Amino acid sequence: MASSSAAAVPCRFLSPLATTSRTLLSSILPTPATTRRRPLLSSTTAICAAAMAASGKAGPASCKVVDSHLHVWASPLQVKKKYPFSPGQEPTLRGDVDFLLECMDEAGVDGALIVQPINHMFDHSLVTSVLKKYPSKFIGCCLANPADDGSGIKQLEHLIVQEKYRAVRFNPNLWPSGQKMTNEVGRSLFAKAGELGAPVGIMVMKGISSYIQEIEELCTDYPATTVIFDHMAFCKPPTNDDEEKAFSSFLNLSRFPQVYVKYSALFRITREAYPYEDTSQLLSRVISSYGANRIMWGSDFPYVVPECGYKGAKEAISHVAGKVAVSSSDLEWILGKTVSQLFQGAWVTP
Repeated sequence: MASSSAAAVPCRFLSPLATTSRTLLSSILPTPATTRRRPLLSSTTAICAAAMAASGKAGPASCKVVDSHLHVWASPLQVKKKYPFSPGQEPTLRGDVDFLLECMDEAGVDGALIVQPINHMFDHSLVTSVLKKYPSKFIGCCLANPADDGSGIKQLEHLIVQEKYRAVRFNPNLWPSGQKMTNEVGRSLFAKAGELGAPVGIMVMKGISSYIQEIEELCTDYPATTVIFDHMAFCKPPTNDDEEKAFSSFLNLSRFPQVYVKYSALFRITREAYPYEDTSQLLSRVISSYGANRIMWGSDFPYVVPECGYKGAKEAISHVAGKVAVSSSDLEWILGKTVSQLFQGAWVTP
């Protein structure tokens, strides 16, 4: 559980990992992390301005920045009063919505898609309370419950229809032992999501190779269900034939027009320190296969905070994109336009 002392810590760093990240970064880059990030932010601003000028649009709304992947969970006080953590899933980082809003404000991020965290498992009450309190700031992605009794199907329908969640996450690790996402319950959940117009976010933490056949089968049998891969399907820059084969299989899924990609949690898919420049080739190849209008940025807050800070996560996107000459128009799609078009009507101020 996050300690109460975390409340006093700025939204850049919260744990000893931060010190490690800063030390490693200073040994690689010619300037400290704090001074390096300042031009990265101005680069994002310049690119947005260029995109607006090229499109003939004006005003901040035309370049709205939306975080497609983050989490929130209860503060220590909220845990005591109303929102307990799932046993064994108590977090060590601060992840309450007040902290998130501070970070978003500092980074200039306008809205976000909140993904139900494993810390609260299938109890969506905390995230639901956040969605209701900030309806123009956040939309929600619930967590699919693949229990054998099929109870998760009714829960999914309730969360989408009644609680207004806009997407659902499939975590293959939550399926009963020996079961696949293509079992009867998995197919029912996947089909129901498509029926309700809710994209399915898939987290293949063990790598795309372990699930490629299941995913191809689901995409083939249920073309009406939109799919979003979390964290670039956990593909790192390939260093051998097996990794190249896995990444190529991920790129080949672009043949399904309903498949989208989150260029998110760069600290999870890099082999380098901040600003994660080696992910530039991943980004370039994904843009070539999927197109920028099927790619969206995500931070993976609060896990990103001790790695490079929330603001640093956003700044890294334009920096990395600059390494492979991503156009200002494509970057505008990645930073917010893709996710905004996918979830029509979200992040609109009443």
